[in-house]
Formats: sequence, structure tokens, C-alpha cells
Amino acid sequence: MKSPLLASIGGYVGEPATSPLWPEGAPGARGEAAADRPELTVHLPPAGTANGSAMVIFPGGGYGDLMMSYEGHDLAAWLNGYGVAGIVLKYRVSPYRHPIPLLDAKHALRTVRLHAREWGLAADRIGVMGFSAGGHLAATLATQFDAGDPQAADPVARQSCRPDFAILVYPVITMGEQTHGGSRDNLLGPNATLADRELLSNERQVTARTPPTFLAHSVQDSTVSVANSRLFYAALQASGVPAEFLELPTGDHGLGCGQGAEWADWQAGCLAWLNARHLLDV
Repeated sequence: MKSPLLASIGGYVGEPATSPLWPEGAPGARGEAAADRPELTVHLPPAGTANGSAMVIFPGGGYGDLMMSYEGHDLAAWLNGYGVAGIVLKYRVSPYRHPIPLLDAKHALRTVRLHAREWGLAADRIGVMGFSAGGHLAATLATQFDAGDPQAADPVARQSCRPDFAILVYPVITMGEQTHGGSRDNLLGPNATLADRELLSNERQVTARTPPTFLAHSVQDSTVSVANSRLFYAALQASGVPAEFLELPTGDHGLGCGQGAEWADWQAGCLAWLNARHLLDV
């Protein structure tokens, strides 16, 4: 029997399909408003062009908002042009605190992996792409995943939520001195403990099991310091994780917000990295 999510998407190819992330109701929901209801929007490539790879996309917005266009649906459509499925997560943000965004992210990965065959995806080619605070969420998932619960009644919960690769674009990484204060306060609250800040400083959570990662960040970013990406890249190298860091010489935070030379530069670097890892191969 198809899950409510799969039934709503069915055999769709062409038009994006949006469904509740938690069809039975999101755990910890504060109400019934749109902001209390996480959603997945599935953008599948045109028939005959899919290569089996998929990207779960986490838009940024400082854990207080979500840039669903140029850091979400526009990116999914761009990926479709290269045969990659783009799956945009509308996750819960402030006043929701950690671990709610991570709970939504984990469930999104599990959901995509469960339905990979029906959606024409390879279950071992499911990555994450995150921007700014969404990059922090993607990096948190890439370092704090689990294998799922084989005894769970819900088939989604039985799936691994480990991404197979990660794309982090001008990400928030640390909750330490180089953090973005707004993202930290929205995620952890204004009185976060040292233990919470340590746990969510993703450069401290990297292991050899962290998936291969591509990062892009401008040295001119005045909102989220490039030190964030440098910290994560150094941790990846120290753990022997395959990684590439495209450090752009120009561009402020957002890299043109979907247009311009800096936006084109990170996209070109990303495509080259995906191609080198054979993630664009049919």
C-alpha cells in the first residue's frame, strides 16, 4: 500500500508535487498554521533524462525564515536540467528550536530513501544541498545521522538518514566565535548552553563517516564569515573525507541571490564536482 506522500506524488514527472513531510502530523507541532506543517516538494527531471541522483535542498533564512525560491525551487529546477531530482524541504524554524529542524531534515532523507525506487532514484545517490542556515542544517545532518530503527512500525523510520554527499553554500557551520548570531539565537535560543553550542558546532562533529562534501563561500561574505567553511573543510581533511572548497574572491552573502557571476561560479564548481564523482552519470 502506498504511503500518503507517495500516493499524492504517484508517477508524476513534470510538475512539482508538494506533500506534508509528516502525513500523520509533525511531532512537536505548536499548532496547525502553515509554519507548523513541514513539507516536501518533489521536482523530478523530464522523462528520459534522469540519472538517479537526488538532492534534498534546505533553503536558508537564519533559522527564522526560508528563502524558498532562489535557494529552493529554482535550484531544484536547475538540477533537473542535469538529470538530478531536486526535493525541497520546508522545515520548521523559530520559534522552533533544536532539535526540531534536524528532526525534519532526518525525516526528509528517510522519506526520499524509502521512495527512491518509485521516484526513479538510486537509494545510494541521495545528497543534501544547503544554503546559509540551511547549510548548517545540511552539515548537521551530514555529521549527526543515524542508520534508522529496524524495529520501527513506520517504514520511513527504518531508513538511514545519512546523506551520500553534501553541497554547502555559504553555510553557517559553527556556533562558536565565528557563528552567525541570528542563526544561533533562532536555533538554540538566546541563552544556549556551552554543551548545546558545542553539539551544533559542526566542525567538531566530523568523522570519517561524514559524506563527501563540496563547499562554496566568498571571502567577502560580511554576514556569515568564510571562516565557517574553512573550519568545516579543515575538519573534513583531518578526517580523510573527500572534499572540495571553492573559495570565491568576490561576492557578499547570497552570492547574487540566484543571479550574476558569483552565483554562476559556485554552480559551475558544483557541477564539476558532481560530475567528477559520477553523480551525473546515467
